Amino acid sequence: MIRNLLVAICLVALTAGRVPAQSLQDTLLQPAAWTVTDAVRFALANSPDTAIIQHRIAAAEAAVVEAKAAFYPQFDINASYGRTNNPMHSFGNILNQGVFDQTIDFNNPGTSDNLSMNAMLTYRIYNGGRDQAGVNAAEAGKAASRFQLEAVRSQLGFAVVKTFFTIIQAAENLQARQSALDATAESVRVAKARYDAGDLLKADLLSLEVHQSEANENLIQAGHALNLAKRALLNLLGLEQGDINIDYSCATEQPVPRDRTFTRRAELEALDASIQAAEEEVQKAYGGYYPTADAFAGYTVDKGYELEGSGNSWMTGIKVNFNLFAGHRNSAGIARAKAALAEKKEARRKMYLAINLEAEQASLALDQAEQRVRVTEKMVEQAEESAHLSRERFKEGVILPSDLIDVENRLTNAQVRRTVARAAYRIAVADLRRALGLKQFAAADQ
Repeated sequence: MIRNLLVAICLVALTAGRVPAQSLQDTLLQPAAWTVTDAVRFALANSPDTAIIQHRIAAAEAAVVEAKAAFYPQFDINASYGRTNNPMHSFGNILNQGVFDQTIDFNNPGTSDNLSMNAMLTYRIYNGGRDQAGVNAAEAGKAASRFQLEAVRSQLGFAVVKTFFTIIQAAENLQARQSALDATAESVRVAKARYDAGDLLKADLLSLEVHQSEANENLIQAGHALNLAKRALLNLLGLEQGDINIDYSCATEQPVPRDRTFTRRAELEALDASIQAAEEEVQKAYGGYYPTADAFAGYTVDKGYELEGSGNSWMTGIKVNFNLFAGHRNSAGIARAKAALAEKKEARRKMYLAINLEAEQASLALDQAEQRVRVTEKMVEQAEESAHLSRERFKEGVILPSDLIDVENRLTNAQVRRTVARAAYRIAVADLRRALGLKQFAAADQ
């Protein structure tokens, strides 16, 4: 009965401590149709990348608490029991227990035992600033972790926006391929009617049917690309499985940044915090050249059963330690801390140059995307008019099927180019915001 009860308690404890992988996803509201802002908000809350950095922040906060422990007094309690006939130890027990008399032989005091209980309070008064430098370094490390979280959220937000608009691009591409297939099917129907009427050669009909098969293949490939893009978004959302239904009517446009400086990049701020932590480590290393001073106070209770004695004692004082030579350990520690600081400064300079290049590339890409949107809009308008005229002329038998195929291909290519240009523009805006350290859809973070 008792064994069964213990097993049940263990099972309950294990079940309570284990959170199913899907439980977090169940607590987050998943919309029936995803908008880009919904996707960004959900990914920032549910992505494993965000959770990883949050655990790092928790570790950094614990490191700060650990470093601050040096400013608190340390209180230790210990107890021990021993029995001995060693003259020195036995005589010490006799003195501590207060049972000494003139009949005791100093060289052979006999067997004694002692139960000792000791309480000791110590407090470090000074150690060359090493403790404060450790706290400052831990605080800077915590700040660096928070900036790293912002950097990860920035990258994740951009990836979600990019994938979302890639889905829209794939869906529009699929629609264009479907329109091309429908138009080709209509042309084949007209061609069959003309062939039955003896107004079209068999070879021309076969050419249109081959073109119809190619259009059908392109439609299959476009559908596959759309499914892959949806799967990529599912992964970014931190979901293992499910259907991604996109609200295509709500493709929110982001404002184009006017101020194109990138001083708000979290990566630079994280490196600045890391540099501050490295500077504190240098100061901590210099503290090895300074003395340490500790205050202490203790109380001891001794009890003997062999001689039935007991005694209490206390001790208080200050201890100063000054290491005159440590085998070049201090100088080596300083050199190592300075090298780490110099490395982080160079990493910061490298990051600044890389971000500067990113911002310039993103700005140029946006300018190019704007021009491509204007050009492709005009291209589609012209191709649609040309295709309409060519279809009518084909019905009348004025143009050859090969000419109609060329016109239909140009229309499909123009529609696909416009789809790509629209998606590229939206992605370019998102990439520029990322490069400048701005949030994707700031409202999604609230």
